[in-house]
Amino acid sequence: MKQIFVIIILSMFVFACAKQAENAETYGQKITLTEQTDIAAILGNPEEFVGKKVLISGGVIDVCAKKGCWMEIAGSNNGQKIKIKVEDDVIVFPQTAKGKTALVEGEVEVLNMSKEEVIANKKHHAEEQGETFDESTVSEGKTVYRIKGFGAVIKS
Repeated sequence: MKQIFVIIILSMFVFACAKQAENAETYGQKITLTEQTDIAAILGNPEEFVGKKVLISGGVIDVCAKKGCWMEIAGSNNGQKIKIKVEDDVIVFPQTAKGKTALVEGEVEVLNMSKEEVIANKKHHAEEQGETFDESTVSEGKTVYRIKGFGAVIKS
C-alpha cells in the first residue's frame, strides 16, 4: 500500500513537471547556469557584474515592438527593471511575452552613451512604441547597464 502511494505521488510530480515544461517557450541558447542573481543586486552594484554571465528571473514588462530584439524584466524592488538585448534576428522575443515570467541567461554589459547617443536611442524607442519624443529633454549622456542575452525561457 505504501509503495502504491509513493508511485502515485511520483506520477503526479512527473506529470506536473511535464505540464510546466509544456507551458514554457525557449529562445536562443540553452540555459546552463543554475544559480540566479537578483536584479536588485546587479543594479545595486553593476560594476561588480560587468562582463559576468548571470541568470535572472522576473516578469516581462515590455518587448521590442519592431524586431523582438529586447525585453525589459522587472526586478523585485518596485519600479526596478533591466533590459535584455539580443542580436537582431537571432533571437526574437514575442509580444505575447508581456506579463509572463522569464528566466534569462546573459552577460552584464555597460554602455557609456554620449548625449547624441541617448537622443538617438530615445528617438528610436519612441518610434518603436508609436510615441513622441522631445530631444530637448536630454541634457547629457548616461551610463546604462543591461544584459546581453544568450538564452531565455518564457513561462506562461
